[in-house]
Amino acid sequence: MKLLFHCCCAPCSIQCVQSLRGEGIVPQLFWYNPNIHPYTEYTSRRDSLSLFAANENLKLKMTDEYGLRFFLETVYPETDRRCENCYRIRLEKTAEAAAQDGYQAFTTSLLISPYQDHEAIKRIGEEAAAKFSVDFLYRDFRPLFREGQAQARGKGFYMQKYCGCIFSEEERFLKNYERKSHF
Repeated sequence: MKLLFHCCCAPCSIQCVQSLRGEGIVPQLFWYNPNIHPYTEYTSRRDSLSLFAANENLKLKMTDEYGLRFFLETVYPETDRRCENCYRIRLEKTAEAAAQDGYQAFTTSLLISPYQDHEAIKRIGEEAAAKFSVDFLYRDFRPLFREGQAQARGKGFYMQKYCGCIFSEEERFLKNYERKSHF
């Protein structure tokens, strides 16, 4: 199967790729993440994924567009639905690229995270697949999450501290601040 694999970062991709290889599928990696902010975070994740691709001898297609304004326009004012809108822009771009380049299917490393809305990712992936006439390969990679994180640390890949968007960064730091202020 010719598969385009949307990757949010190297740590989330490691075990997904290993699992897919176990099925006899060697995916081409795809980078498109206009949600990741600030710019230094974006480049750290992008460059780490490039290193992972090189280390694993995998092809990597990049749509390298730092998209702060586009992302904000996409999620505002419905910031309470920002995750679904974020999944949609990334999965639709992946499905479109898969269809244009003759891939049979696409999937995403978002499916490994226990912190993401798995059902929304699956639904939006299937909608994007229908829109662009390509298959969405659904896998529940979540049981592989901890091992993938450990492997990423062991290989020295950049390890992010939040999902990627400025809202998730805010939530992470506010939780840390609130935790510290209780002492």
